[in-house]
Amino acid sequence: MPLRLLNDPNGQRLRESYFDLFPGVCLPARGRGGRRRWRRNGDWIKITARGGAIIYGRSDATINRSGIRMGSAEIYSVVEALPEVLDSLVVDLEFLGQEPHMALFVVLQPGHRLDDALRSAIEARIRSSLSPRHVPNAILEIPEVPRTLSGKKMEVPIKKLLLGQPLDRVANRGSMANPASLDWFASYAPRFLETRRAPTR
Repeated sequence: MPLRLLNDPNGQRLRESYFDLFPGVCLPARGRGGRRRWRRNGDWIKITARGGAIIYGRSDATINRSGIRMGSAEIYSVVEALPEVLDSLVVDLEFLGQEPHMALFVVLQPGHRLDDALRSAIEARIRSSLSPRHVPNAILEIPEVPRTLSGKKMEVPIKKLLLGQPLDRVANRGSMANPASLDWFASYAPRFLETRRAPTR
């Protein structure tokens, strides 16, 4: 947790960024005689029945499709409940002058492959559990989801990579739990960008 922000001498930006979302919600400060506020970290979290915690990723990694705002965690909770799916990553890609393109990348359980039947099953589950607008434009199989050392899915770096930024500028392999997972996306990005190029006249 940051103690202060640069060029924020009175702490106003720090309070606005982390503490002002839940005004008036406080806990007694231990050993200080004052009160402390809830800090918003910006991640979706689920407390399990056993008292453990599952962190699903950034709550502010919001997708906006046709005016409907949705979080990637919503999609993960539905897709990863399917018995064939081990893990997933979703990114919404916006290109100038084109419709946004939402891509869902899935890691499958051993013994399964992404065929038309499984694609249809994934789309149907998303449509029935969430909405038709949550259904991605494309579903692709990947070997593994890129994650940080703390286990967070790397949605933003993959989004930047697929929008054309160089790999060495979007991700630091040294801060990743599985740096080899970037290789698939680095290989896929040029092919994907070729399909999204605006037609020349």
